[in-house]
Amino acid sequence: MADDTLLLRALAHIVADERLRDRFLALTGLDAATLRARAGEADVLAAVAAFLAGHEPDLLAVASALGVEPAALCARS
Repeated sequence: MADDTLLLRALAHIVADERLRDRFLALTGLDAATLRARAGEADVLAAVAAFLAGHEPDLLAVASALGVEPAALCARS
């Protein structure tokens, strides 16, 4: 299962990539200020896992960038 640290790393990767960041914000309804303020909260981390699980090309790209198996990013305890 994805742990908080791994999902925070994934979130950092997402926000550093303009395309991923814009898509993540659009799909979650979060804005940049809210995301910064709540980045470590359980619901935001669950949204990261769901975002990645919902689009395989993004999942594979983020997993590759982080050096982890894709499945490690999808499951949330």
